[in-house]
Amino acid sequence: MNHLDPRSPLVFDTKSLGRRPGSMEQVQRVVEAPADLGTDVIAVPQGAPIDLDLRFESVVEGVLVTGSAKAVATGACVRCLDPVEIPLEVRFQELFAYAERTAHHREVASEDDEADEHHLEGDLLDLEPVLRDAMVPALPFQPVCREDCPGLCSECGARLADDPDHHHEVIDPRWSALQALAADTEEKRN
Repeated sequence: MNHLDPRSPLVFDTKSLGRRPGSMEQVQRVVEAPADLGTDVIAVPQGAPIDLDLRFESVVEGVLVTGSAKAVATGACVRCLDPVEIPLEVRFQELFAYAERTAHHREVASEDDEADEHHLEGDLLDLEPVLRDAMVPALPFQPVCREDCPGLCSECGARLADDPDHHHEVIDPRWSALQALAADTEEKRN
């Protein structure tokens, strides 16, 4: 089992909160984004700032974390491939169970329930999985630079936003013989 590093920016020490239900602490922190916080198309770049506004509450089962995170995701427009920046703000709430509650719960819970739980390691909690679970699904599946982005020409790859009248004469190959016949007729007339 990996132990949490208290120096990690997304690991929080709850010792000062105590275990008396009803105790509360508010924390604001700017942290660097962890690696792979997004998809191949759009993500919060590793090391980019994430503004956290958190509230830790001591409850009977553990520590309830309620908060919000703000960051800027970057990627490419899926239509024209121009760079895009999308402000992202998510809210989340998660219970981090005390170790002794977790041991009792393991005896009565199924494996599926156990996989969805977050646990305190001593007085430390790791917010990274919660942050990842909140931010990644909030990212657009197909980011665009603007809603009406026309994209690229399927024939030559030109940006259609630069030339709205851009088009190609595409002749159905089944009619190409007639086009050659029309060209011959035009030459005979001249």
